[in-house]
Amino acid sequence: MQQIRPKHQSLRLATAKGIAVLSLAALASTNPAGAEDHDHSHLRFFSGNLVVSRSVYDNNANNVKIGALLPVNCANTVGPCAAAIDNGTYPFVFNNDTIDASFGITSKIFLDQITPSGSLLDSLEVPNSSLKNVRSESNQLVTSFSSKSEMALNLSTDGKLLTFMGYVAPINTLDVSNSNTPGVIDPTNPVGINFYRAVATVNRNGRFTFTETNAYSGNNGRATILNNSNGANFFYTAGNAGNGGNPQPNGVVLGAGAQFIDPSTAPESFQTPAAPTPLASFSVTELGDKADKIGKDDNFRGLTIFNNVVYLTKGSGSNGVNTVYFVDTTGTACPKGVGIPAVGAPAPIAPLTFDPTKLQTTGLPSNMCILAGFPTTLAKNLATPAAPFGLWFANADTLYVADEGDQFAGDTTLYTHAAAQTTAGIQKWIFNSTTNTWSLAYTLQTGLELGVPYTVNQYPTGNNAATKLPWAPATDGIRNITGSVDNHGKAIIYGITSTVSGNGDQGADPNRLVAVTDTLTNTDAAKATTEKFTIIRKAEFAEVLRGVSFAPSGKDNDNRDDDHDHNGDRD
Repeated sequence: MQQIRPKHQSLRLATAKGIAVLSLAALASTNPAGAEDHDHSHLRFFSGNLVVSRSVYDNNANNVKIGALLPVNCANTVGPCAAAIDNGTYPFVFNNDTIDASFGITSKIFLDQITPSGSLLDSLEVPNSSLKNVRSESNQLVTSFSSKSEMALNLSTDGKLLTFMGYVAPINTLDVSNSNTPGVIDPTNPVGINFYRAVATVNRNGRFTFTETNAYSGNNGRATILNNSNGANFFYTAGNAGNGGNPQPNGVVLGAGAQFIDPSTAPESFQTPAAPTPLASFSVTELGDKADKIGKDDNFRGLTIFNNVVYLTKGSGSNGVNTVYFVDTTGTACPKGVGIPAVGAPAPIAPLTFDPTKLQTTGLPSNMCILAGFPTTLAKNLATPAAPFGLWFANADTLYVADEGDQFAGDTTLYTHAAAQTTAGIQKWIFNSTTNTWSLAYTLQTGLELGVPYTVNQYPTGNNAATKLPWAPATDGIRNITGSVDNHGKAIIYGITSTVSGNGDQGADPNRLVAVTDTLTNTDAAKATTEKFTIIRKAEFAEVLRGVSFAPSGKDNDNRDDDHDHNGDRD
């Protein structure tokens, strides 16, 4: 890729794997006439390349003072308060998670364009408060270090925009990931600050838009896809809401799980988001089970669209079923909570209709189904709950599901426990058209090195004094994934690893981007053991990797279609 010094932005030159790398500081627009940033004409995302979302923690001891009360503003909430046990120095700062379950610090987001073999081409910094021309009223977005479920990357349905979610807040702000949203205040939330969540899009020229939302109050938005095909123009999102007591306020119930959000055309400072508008909901009562805490069955993580059907995963929490779901727009696909999408079912085009008088008694109506063949057992009834995260359809009969592992770090067996997991990694599910059910063919694990500790430059060694367990991270499973199928019937799947360690918050561990190639037609588990993961990229000190997607396509400024690869190397 040609490297051009931009006219309006600072340029930092670095070196990665022997090539020059541009780090581009994306500036937020201060023009109130529109929500989009300046067109970064010096940057191009090219089809065939990968984009990885990365966050970098500002390693500043002053971010937290030892003895400061946590969570933020807890003295004016229901509390309780606890004194910080470490300052802002990485990674010790995240030991504060052991005394403040809401602990986190907002951090910068970078979108790294890399070749499929891992060579870094350039990095686009999402507008944030640390940049020179970004003021408090400017468009900006951050993530929470170390919220490990955030920053999934997905392409819009037309393939021209990359989408992700974050927070409208300055960097180095504490406990934002568990704060309320301004329009949905839960008085039982121990975190006493309020920040909007927002959906971002970026096109192949590095041009951003941001849409604020009151959804996910008390928790986080995790994934989003823009449906902009056939005249549609709305976001589907996945996440969780609530950080307080039971019963939860109506806004928290409405703002959980799967959301339907209309894009905004105004700058962030001009936006006034309304109440959340849910896309879909599921209740375990559909399976004949006793009702859970209202809203907590809808704790979704992964999100994808295939053949106009919206699919989501739930993989955490003791409520509900940790499994794969789909949104049923016909109302007939699964009368008992389990089924397969109806042939020709349309994509959702409107939010879920609900009775507001029933939110506190029965919650939202159910318009989702567990995909037939996937687990239906309540998470609280499993000794080792499933942990599905990202998902990717190679074709109509082959679905790959990432499992992040169970995150066990309760004692010194953390490594051996991780290594012994049988479902962590990337699961291959096959559809049987005779029985209309999916079945697990095998789980790809070879070369993933589950439970094998690795070293990170400058990372502490030995044991963490706060947890009495080793600092060294080890892979525990896979979170977000994407993939492609080549001309030889091979599926190449890229995944972001999860970690297990003695860190106070394992989401703060530097993790990895890995890849594996699977023969699409294979269903033999023994043959699958020969298919080996390789490491494509490693996060460095104070870095984490979160999402992975192929780069957005589109037209160049001279109106030429981007219909060929610009990988920078050949595989």
